[in-house]
Amino acid sequence: MSNEVYDTEQPEDQSHEQDEVKLARARDLLPSLIHLLPVASRPFFPGQAVPLLMDSEHWLPTMKAVGETEHKILGVVLVDSDTSEQARSADFKQVGTACRVHRVHSEEGKLQVLVECLQRFRIERFVSRKRPFSARVDYIPEPAPEPEDQVKAYAMAVINTIKELLPLNPLYVEELRMFLDRFGPDDPSHLADFAASLTTSSKEQLQEVLESVPLMKRMEKVLVLLNNELELAKAQHSIRQSVEERMQKQQREFFLKEQLKVIQKELGIAKDDRTAEVDKFKQRLEKLTLTDETQKRVDEEMDKLAMLETGSPEYSVTRNYLDWITLLPWGQHSKDKLDLKRARRVLDRDHYGLADVKDRILEFLAVGIHKSEIAGSIILLVGPPGVGKTSIGRSIADTLGRRFYRFSVGGIRDEAEIKGHRRTYIGAMPGKFLQAIKDAGTANPVIMLDEIDKIGASYHGDPASALLEVLDPEQNVDFLDHYLDLRFDLSKVLFVCTANQTDSIPGPLLDRMEVIQLSGYIADEKLAIAKKYLLPRQIERAGLPKNTVKLKTKTLRGLIEGYARDAGVRRLEKQIGKIVRKVAVKMLEGVETPVDVGPDQLQEYLGSPVFRDERKLSGPGVVTGLAWTAMGGATLSIEALRTHEYTRGFKLTGQLGDVMKESADIAYGYIVSHAHTFGADPAFFEKAFIHLHVPAGATPKDGPSAGITMASALLSLARNKPVRRIAMTGELTLTGEVFPIGGVREKLIASRRAGIKEILLPEDNRGEFDEVPEHIRKGLTVHFVSRFEGVVALLFAGKAG
Repeated sequence: MSNEVYDTEQPEDQSHEQDEVKLARARDLLPSLIHLLPVASRPFFPGQAVPLLMDSEHWLPTMKAVGETEHKILGVVLVDSDTSEQARSADFKQVGTACRVHRVHSEEGKLQVLVECLQRFRIERFVSRKRPFSARVDYIPEPAPEPEDQVKAYAMAVINTIKELLPLNPLYVEELRMFLDRFGPDDPSHLADFAASLTTSSKEQLQEVLESVPLMKRMEKVLVLLNNELELAKAQHSIRQSVEERMQKQQREFFLKEQLKVIQKELGIAKDDRTAEVDKFKQRLEKLTLTDETQKRVDEEMDKLAMLETGSPEYSVTRNYLDWITLLPWGQHSKDKLDLKRARRVLDRDHYGLADVKDRILEFLAVGIHKSEIAGSIILLVGPPGVGKTSIGRSIADTLGRRFYRFSVGGIRDEAEIKGHRRTYIGAMPGKFLQAIKDAGTANPVIMLDEIDKIGASYHGDPASALLEVLDPEQNVDFLDHYLDLRFDLSKVLFVCTANQTDSIPGPLLDRMEVIQLSGYIADEKLAIAKKYLLPRQIERAGLPKNTVKLKTKTLRGLIEGYARDAGVRRLEKQIGKIVRKVAVKMLEGVETPVDVGPDQLQEYLGSPVFRDERKLSGPGVVTGLAWTAMGGATLSIEALRTHEYTRGFKLTGQLGDVMKESADIAYGYIVSHAHTFGADPAFFEKAFIHLHVPAGATPKDGPSAGITMASALLSLARNKPVRRIAMTGELTLTGEVFPIGGVREKLIASRRAGIKEILLPEDNRGEFDEVPEHIRKGLTVHFVSRFEGVVALLFAGKAG
């Protein structure tokens, strides 16, 4: 079978004459039995010539059947199904359009069909309900003439609406030309059908027009659809015009800017990007004092920048490198405010108490005043969390009038964080110290290194070792950053480091620092700090008026004892902040101000106390020791008990570290060997199984300061005699010597907090005790012992000797 299925076109010289004859006699010639073609998109209207594209597999039998008829008439009917291929006889609408098929062309599985729409019809009954569909139809005659004036008015309204549509869519012009080739504007029926076919209305709306035979009713529906189409076309035209205007404006601005650049360049009043960058770098360099090595490197990089293409990666690397060099404050130093009275005033303003720490800082500043400069020093502030280490660093910067920069080195594991990356790496940057110098804007800021005791190490390198070059006054004159690859003088920088403890700081690093110990606050100091600093600050942060919240001294004492016994004041400030926030809620609910929070209301505001009074354990074998922790000092009860006499033995519990286990073994061995000397029965240990326990078993404990406490507990058990209310700390040797311990101030504070006024300390710690502030020592009775015999003399006597 050829591609041309059939063609009913007549020769050109005869086509018009025969078409006119067919149109004139269409009602007489149209057959009553015709084949039907379902369409799912939209219906066809009489007077149209429509090309169709359909699937050859489904519709070729239908088109062949139409081709075999003499009249070549096909009924095109709208269906309710989504596609024409899915259509069943029940989906067909009742009214369709009879069309004469003029040409059917088959190509690549598709049928191209040209049909001429002739007249409406109504389906009477189906003859074939399967493809190819066929039915008996009844043709709908053209409507009876309507009143001429009304028809003419509607026709003019339709024509005028089409005229408004023509400028908005060029496709309407071509459609109108084809219509006027076949019909005149004085043919209202075909005009209404043509106008409906122009719109993009839904297929249901178009089918309503097709089924509307009375002319006036049909033209009313068409006019509504046309007006909707006009509004839609106007909206689309407005959107398109707005987009085009924006695009044209952007293009116009782009061309004008490019022209302006060329004109300015010709006149010498503007520069290209490269020249602008170079000039920017030169302006920065005029304010700096570069070393000879740096000046030489800058000149080399400037020459390289002038030769490179602006789009090359090397250009970007060189530009960034020069940017960093010129942003660093080479030779730029701020002038120090070397005034000791002002320094004392600033320290007293920002911090309560800490008299010994302030004295150390003032001594340090006094030396700088005599030298007329403060340089080459590294201060290490060591103390529990919340005692004000970071804020003291800020106060030092304020005292000197220097810029302050702080960053935490806790957890840093990469050496490049300290000394930078080499320029060859993508995204390379200088290290933290040069970044700090750049941000500070001077070569002598105060740089604070927080949490230096928590610095790490990994396969990336050892940051603690890299810090040696930074912090060593002998080396940091020529500090070499990997990215900069130039010597930068850090000797004028004042470094202030903070740590909770010194044990984890490497020895060579610790050796380069001036260590200042910050011990915890006692309750009276916390009370004053809360009144003077913490409560006003929390009220201000909450946005409340001053003195909105009032906390009496008794309330604050209850708050400190029950909710904030830490060495620092951070937890205390959090609890005060919680009270202030709850008051803010109550104020919005209508509570009158000021709100006075009493001690009995603390549980309402803060819940159950976090800390409770330490149980006063007593009886034979129970002794109170003193311990140092990262949070400050603490009391530590040690209990000894003979559990049975079935076998001899010694058991330890309480999650003790290796050092404390060794102390326990030494204490046990010493007491067993000297039981008779200290008034105990040596036979007591021959069969006794002794259990030594340090309460709070979930908390790890370790350290060389519990030896005499454990020995005292064992001796008390052996003599079956309780010890006096006394606290002690000290390390014991196998020969009975009492060795010194650390953290004297913290342990004294812990004893005072627990209400124990009598304390035993090693003789070698007498000097440290004398350095403890008087307000901490006041009211305490301290005995210094050098051997365990001195401890025994104070344990059981009715009166201390």
